[in-house]
Formats: sequence, C-alpha cells, structure tokens
Amino acid sequence: MKRTLLARNADVLVTMDARRREIRGGGVYVEGNAIVAVGTSGELPPTADEVIDLPGTSSPGLVNTHHHMYQTLTRAMPLAQDAELFGWLRALYPVWARMTPEMIRVSTRTAIAELLLSGCTTTSDHLYVFPNGSRLDDSIEAASTTGIRFHATRGSMSVGASRGGLPPDALVEDEDAILADTRRVIEAWHDPARHSMLRIGVAPCSPFSVSRDLMRESAALARSHGVSMHTHLAENDDDVAYSREKFGRTPAQYAEELGWVGRDVWHAHCVKLDGEGIAHFARTGTGVAHCPCSNMRLASGIAPVRRMRDAGVNVGLGVDGSASNDAGHLMGEARQAMLLQRVGSGPAAMTAREALEIATLGGAAVLGRDDLGALAPGMSADFVAFDLAQPGFAGALHDPVAALVFCAPAGVAWSVVDGKVVVRRGALATIDLGPQVERHNRLARELARG
Repeated sequence: MKRTLLARNADVLVTMDARRREIRGGGVYVEGNAIVAVGTSGELPPTADEVIDLPGTSSPGLVNTHHHMYQTLTRAMPLAQDAELFGWLRALYPVWARMTPEMIRVSTRTAIAELLLSGCTTTSDHLYVFPNGSRLDDSIEAASTTGIRFHATRGSMSVGASRGGLPPDALVEDEDAILADTRRVIEAWHDPARHSMLRIGVAPCSPFSVSRDLMRESAALARSHGVSMHTHLAENDDDVAYSREKFGRTPAQYAEELGWVGRDVWHAHCVKLDGEGIAHFARTGTGVAHCPCSNMRLASGIAPVRRMRDAGVNVGLGVDGSASNDAGHLMGEARQAMLLQRVGSGPAAMTAREALEIATLGGAAVLGRDDLGALAPGMSADFVAFDLAQPGFAGALHDPVAALVFCAPAGVAWSVVDGKVVVRRGALATIDLGPQVERHNRLARELARG
C-alpha cells in the first residue's frame, strides 16, 4: 500500500492547473509521490496516513532554474561587491580555485536549505569549477540528503586566459576529460523517470570560457543520452561584445550555429537577447532562466521578459549564484521579476499571478518537466503553504494570492516534496540548521583567508 497524505483547509489553494483554479478551503490528496485528487477539503477523502491543516495560501512548489550553490561561500566579498560581470568573475576565480570537496558538499546543503525555506521544491545547480579533487558527485550526494528535487548540471571551462578566455588557466579542464566525466556522471546518476528526484544536464559554462568544439561535442553527448543542456548567454554588454569579436555572431546566432537551441536547451540570463534571438527561441522551444536580482546586482540590465513571454518563449526563474545575488529566496525572486518588468515596461508589464506562474509552471517547462508546476491528479506531490497571519501580510488578505508576490517575501510554513514533508511549521525536517550554518561559515572563512 502506498502511504497517503491529506493536506487540507488552505485559505486558498493556487492550483496552476489548466483552468488556473484558486480554491477556497482547498486541499490535495496524495498517494505515494503523486497527487490523486485536488479540490475543496470537503471533496477529498476525510483521512489519510498523515493529515496537514494548511495555513494561508498554498501553491505548487517553486522551481529554480539557475543556481551556483558553491557561491554561498563567497557572498558579499568586499573585493567583488561593486563590479560588473567580467570584473566580478576575475576577482572571484582565484578564491573559488581554493575550494575543496567538503566545501562543495556543505555549500550545496546550505543553498538548498535556503531554497526550501523560501518555497522552492525543485532546483537546478550549475557547478563548473572542480578544483582540488572536487566532483559533481559531491553536490549530488549532498543534495540527496535534503529532500529537494535536484537537476545537477555538469559545467565546464576549457578556454583559459592564455587562449583568450576569461578564467585563469589553473581553473580550466582538458576537453576530452570534461566529456568523459560528463558521460560518467550521466550514466551514474541520471534518472529520466516521471517524478524523478535527480536528473543530470550538460552545461559548458559560457561563450567566454569554452571552445566551439566543446559546445558542439557537449550538445552531441547530451542528445545521445537524452539529457538537457544549459549555459549562460547574452548576460551583459561585455558578453555580447565578446561573442561579436571572437565569433562574429550575436550570442543567439552563436547558440544556433552550435546546435544550442531546442526544447532540451535552456540559457541563463539572456538580458541582451535581441528580437531575432527571441523569435528563434520561441520557434524552437528554447528556454530562458531569468535571474532578476543577479542582473540588478551586477548592473547587467533588464531582461526583456515581457517580450519573451509575448513571443512564446518558456521563461523560468533563477536565483543565480549567491555571490552575484547574495540571496537564494525564490519567492523574493518572483517579486523582483514582477517589479523589474514594471520598471522597464510600465505597471501592467507583469501581474503577481504571472510572476507566480513563471516561478512554478514556467520553471517546470524550462527544465523539461511535465510532472511539476501545477496541482492536479497525476502530478508530482510538490506543494508549499505560506502562513499569511503575520505582520508582513497585514492588510493584504483581500487578495491572498497577489499578497504572496507584492508583500515582503516570507518563508514557508509547510513544504512537501515527492509526497514527503520537508518543512514542517516553518522548520526544516531534513537539515539541522545550527551546525550546518556554523560549519558553512567556518569553511567560508577558511576559503576567504586562503
């Protein structure tokens, strides 16, 4: 018999289903790791192996489509506080070169703790530096203890400064070794099944740190194994200038030339994606991870999300690295996405409900998941509940759905992932935060001191 879970009596349950229902007094009934029924609490079975009374507003779990979890070790470092992208990277590369496997493991758990408490239930991670014996396995093994649904991408850098790239030579890898290890990780860890808790992606870092050959070979490898592809693209003006100077192409043209478009591909940032690129991404189903806080922090600009969405591009949210955002709060990212589009395109540019849709269904589409992002029978049992009976929401309860996005970002009261409670009454059930944060801060100090 599958274990059952009944979550009921939410003030409002945001389903994000085909009809975008918002159910007063709503709930979900779960068998194993999948949703069996959604409706008013009176329409659901009266009992289950576990029963939860949901406070406030509940929604599908949020989906984070871009992160560099190791960067939680280098938040707010003085040497990189006031730089744009390329200067920021040059300042931090030497610090990241000192990382150890333990640092990867601990920073991954810290980053995931922060995400889970913000309402995230599925996250990707882009790890592209592997110094001192570090492997992608370190982050995968750490994530497996947290209860989150994890998309780990094997990043890489192969073109160092001596060959015209941005990273120092000491941080790049041999391309044959990159491809061999990527193949190993896919074969060892990737689970393509519906409701999978772990998938692997292929993720050369950026046009300014890998070769054309590696981009092409990575795409071929990914498609031969049926896994997704991820990279950075068109993040700021320097990024665009590099592509034009080195390749004679815009970033979107460069991606198209190398086979980096399609429903199995998503690009991070795309702040400077032009009209031609937007149209091509829409035609091919290529996804975009929008990272508003990082884009503001590094003064990269305002991504044309309104134009992308209107054209039919799949857009999800990403918190990006915690050294270029300094936070990993996904509901906070949804709020900033809404506000930033309004700065660029007027007060009607994005509604609160659209921002929440991007954070759920949008992220699921970008990651190629048709089992996430909505509460409906047959979908993965991933949902969260926010308690609105607190000062930050006082006066906003006439629209408790919009309040989630308009008001100050709050932590979750409950989080269920794969049918299991991961956050219970605001406390993580899978990570002991006190020792975790102390260990993380000790390692961060060691890393900063060299």
